[in-house]
Amino acid sequence: MNPEIILSFLSLVVGIALMTISSDKAVEHSIVVAYSLGMSPLLVGLILVSFGTDLPEIVNSIIASSLGHGNINVGDSIGSVLTQLTLVLGLLPFLGKTFKVKKSEIAVLGACEVLSLLLAVSILEKGFVSRIDALLLVSSWFVYMTISRFIVKRSRKRGHKREAPKGNTFRHLFFAMLGFIGVTIGAYIVVESVLSISRIFKISEYIVSFFLVAIGTSLPELAVDLTAIRKKEYELAIGDAIGSCIMDASFSIGIGLLLFPQSISGELATITTIYTILASVIVVLTLTLRGKLDKKSGALFLVIYALSYLLILA
Repeated sequence: MNPEIILSFLSLVVGIALMTISSDKAVEHSIVVAYSLGMSPLLVGLILVSFGTDLPEIVNSIIASSLGHGNINVGDSIGSVLTQLTLVLGLLPFLGKTFKVKKSEIAVLGACEVLSLLLAVSILEKGFVSRIDALLLVSSWFVYMTISRFIVKRSRKRGHKREAPKGNTFRHLFFAMLGFIGVTIGAYIVVESVLSISRIFKISEYIVSFFLVAIGTSLPELAVDLTAIRKKEYELAIGDAIGSCIMDASFSIGIGLLLFPQSISGELATITTIYTILASVIVVLTLTLRGKLDKKSGALFLVIYALSYLLILA
């Protein structure tokens, strides 16, 4: 086998592993700080943990865009939404356990997630993302989080507060920052690997990022959500899963293009985003109507993910 091919795939694995391990540590120490502030598990998952587990996509967005490869940014971000909402959620009841979800909160969070994708496709289909378009995507994330936070607080008459974890807050912040640095280095390695793989096999950077890189950058969500479920932190898990999707479809895509506006593959972005929207509607409706994530729901989500390879690559 060509040594360049081996080196490219090896670099991709190393880059993804570095991002996964680093983001896991960043999240671990950030959660301690968040709980010390009295945040509820759902909000910790929705806002803080989703930001931490999305660090690979966010940093990848900035680095890829800075190098003039916006397709890697968009492909990874949209691919991560599909992967997290179908593959990750689909695996949770099989690798973890069945758990209930609050229907009203899932409906609101799911609506914000679908809206974020609709806004994204309306911008991406043009083929060129201006700084104003990117700013709209980034700022929309703050709007979605404000709405979600308001609804979650209103739906709960009693606030869910935790005893502040023991430990030095500044120590946790320090280790969280080290995690962020590790993610940045890993993201750069991943971008260079994708460029090499797409060049060798003559495959679109967008497709490689949408399917291959998205799986790698979604590993932090799977790892964190499984750990949360095993600790019976079900709200944190579902908050992270959906919150990560909202962030990927808005902030992650926009931040890189806000700094470095450029053209992207509008046709591929439109096709993949429309499929992701349809998948999102099915997932959200399933969770809202059934009020739980069990193996039946998980199997459906896994089928939806598998069909993306047949429909998009056909």
